[in-house]
Formats: sequence, structure tokens, C-alpha cells
Amino acid sequence: MPAVLGVTHTAPNFDVPRNACDCHVHVFEPAFPYTPVRGYTPAPATLNDLKALHAALHIDRVVIVHPSVYGTDNACTVDAVRKLNGRARGVAVIDKHTTDAALADMNEAGIRGVRINLGAIGESDPAVAKRYLTEAAARVAPLGWHVQTFASLPVLSALRDTIADLPTTLVVDHFASADAALGPDQPGLDAIYDLLRSGKIYIKVAAGYRWSKLPGYADVAPLARALIAANVDRILWGTDWPHPGGGQGKPITDFTAIEPFIAVDDGFALNRLNEWCGDRVTLEKVLVTNPARLYGF
Repeated sequence: MPAVLGVTHTAPNFDVPRNACDCHVHVFEPAFPYTPVRGYTPAPATLNDLKALHAALHIDRVVIVHPSVYGTDNACTVDAVRKLNGRARGVAVIDKHTTDAALADMNEAGIRGVRINLGAIGESDPAVAKRYLTEAAARVAPLGWHVQTFASLPVLSALRDTIADLPTTLVVDHFASADAALGPDQPGLDAIYDLLRSGKIYIKVAAGYRWSKLPGYADVAPLARALIAANVDRILWGTDWPHPGGGQGKPITDFTAIEPFIAVDDGFALNRLNEWCGDRVTLEKVLVTNPARLYGF
């Protein structure tokens, strides 16, 4: 398969269903300036690069998640969603200065949620996290949007009742940040399973490489299967392309220095999802039915 951003991706070893959706990618276009207050400076990862990846993986739909390097200026994400002409939805980042008119414009473009990246800001206080989530949910509930969060498992577990009472659906990133090595019975996951069973949350079984300590994400498989078993109708998948974080969280000192992307074989990851699902009905729910329901494809 052709390389994308220097990475050669394994071809899918199964028949990828029509309208399969990659529910977690970012786009970094040089035409849109990064915010001066940011945690890293990425290389370009353009919409054309993304199209090349998805052509190779036979992925028809995508959810573009606004990256932190643009702050609350969602222009790059909105532009990419619009250019994909109905094949894309987006998740924005907002603050108290974001106007209702801006929300309406983003809604028209195809934005369907807002992200609270507690992991990026290192927020571990459940009381503060509760305020972030409840304020965001109150703001976007009238639009029918959801709230998406990247947060630690202890924070998510502590907020079980808060999450259950939100006026919106909550989408939880990246295996709820569970440590794959600790398995599917680790402390905190009981809250996640309960919220999944209730239908209040969706979980993205995405970015397994971030939590795995074994080749082939072997330690992620039991966790993925346990989450799927809890409620297959609330599971999503994404590549996390282009995989920012190559600087491994080191403080930024030179804003001109480009932080490398992590080299991840997204075709390999897609093939692992097929294994975790175990059957065609489950796979089609994760790749097609669940994203269509949540994002309104």
C-alpha cells in the first residue's frame, strides 16, 4: 500500500463494510495558524493526506476532532468537514467567548459535538472536571450535540453520577484511558461498564497503541472485548490519525521545532478491530450503525 506521511499501512484483511467511519482523526493545514499557547507544534497533516489514508483503508466516512494546537479557533476543522461534502462530521472546541452564531454556523457545517480534553490540560480534580463537563453540556444540548472527553479513568469513575445526569450523550475517548496491562477488571471500569449499559456514553476503542505494552496490542484485546460486550451499540472506532504526541509530553521550549507524529500502522489497527468484534454484525455496528446514529450521517 502507498505510504501516507511516511507510514506504510497494512491492507485490510477483511471486507470493510460500506460507509465505515473513522471516528477520530485530526487535520493540520498550514493555511490555518496555530495558537501561540499550545503544547506542541505538529507537521502538516492535510485533508489530502487523510483522503489518501482512507482510500487505502476503504473508509468512507470520518469524524474530524479539533486539535488543541488551534485553541478555540475551529476554522481548520470546519473547513475540512465542509470540503468532504457530507462524508464528514466534526467535533469542536469552544469556550465562554464562542457565540451562539458561531455554534449555529458550525452546526450547519456538520459539527456535532464539543470536546473537553482534560488529559491535555492535566486536570485530575473531579470537581473541576465536573464543572467543565456540565457547562459544556448545558451549552450544546439545545443543538442536539454531544460532549466528548479525554480524561483519566479515575476522574471518569468519580463522575459516574454526574455523567448519568448530563443533558447530553458523553463520548469517552481512547478506551476510557484504561491501562491495558491491568485488564478488563481494573478499578474504575465498573463505572464505565454501567454507563455503557445504560446507553449514556459511547466509548471509542481507538488509539490502542497509547495503552498497550505488548506487540500487536495483545493486552488491549481483552479490554476491547469487555467494552464491546457491555454494549455493542455504544462502541465507536477511530485511528487517532495522524497520531500526535511523538514528543512524549515533553514541555515545549521552541515553537519552531516540529514534533514528530508517532508512526502507527492504521491498517494493522483496523484489522485488530475486526478480530475484537469477532463477527460481521458486531463489526458493522461499530463501523457503520453506531457512528451513523451518533453523528447523524
